Amino acid sequence: MLSFHEVVERIKDILSQEIGERKVYDKDVAKALGLTPENFSMLKRRNRLPLEELLDFCAKRGISINWLLYDQDPASLCDQTEKFAYVKYFKEVNASAGGGAINYALVSQKLFLDPHIVELLGGRGSIKDIEAINVLGDSMEPLLQDGSIAFIDTSQKELKKSGIFLVRTNAGLFIKRLRLRADKRVELISQNPSYPVEILEPQEVEVVGRVVGTIEKI
Repeated sequence: MLSFHEVVERIKDILSQEIGERKVYDKDVAKALGLTPENFSMLKRRNRLPLEELLDFCAKRGISINWLLYDQDPASLCDQTEKFAYVKYFKEVNASAGGGAINYALVSQKLFLDPHIVELLGGRGSIKDIEAINVLGDSMEPLLQDGSIAFIDTSQKELKKSGIFLVRTNAGLFIKRLRLRADKRVELISQNPSYPVEILEPQEVEVVGRVVGTIEKI
C-alpha cells in the first residue's frame, strides 16, 4: 500500500484538475475527503489513511481505489474481476416455453459467469440489469432449449420492435417472441410451429424483460 504522503499527492493531482491551476494544499484535500483540518493533520502525523473517506472520494469520481492505494493499473484488474461477475439466478423459477408456468419462489442465488459470457451479454457494466431463470418446455426450440438457462435484461421492456421476451400473464410466466399489432394487442409467438399464436390485450401482458442470451443448464 502506498504511504499517506503518496496517496495525498495523487489526490492533489486529481483536485488540481478540478479547481484550476492554483496550488493544492492539505486543507483542500481534507475538504475533498470531508475531514476537518485538525483531523487530517492527526491522520498525517500517524500515517493513517482514512479508508472510508477515500472510498467515497473514488466512488464519486469513478476512480479505481486500487490505483489510488496500490498503484495498480485498472486495466490489469479487468480479467481477474470478470471471473467474479455474476447475475441473480432464480433457480426455482421456470419460464414456460410451452404450456405456462406459475412461480411463487423468488429467492435468488449467485450465478458466476465466464468472461466470454459476460462479453456476449454486453460487458460487466450492463449485467447489473440481467437475471437468469430456467426455460421449461419446447415451444421456443430450436432457439431456446428445454432445460436451459435464459438471461433476461430487465431494463428492456418496451415493445418497439419484435423480439423474444419474458412476460407474465394470468396463466404464468412465458418466454415468447412478441409482436405489437396495429390494434395495440400483443401476439405471443412460439418458435416451434406446433404451437399456435396467442393474442392478448395489452393489459393482460406484463413484460419482465428481453431475452439476451442462453446457456445449457449447469
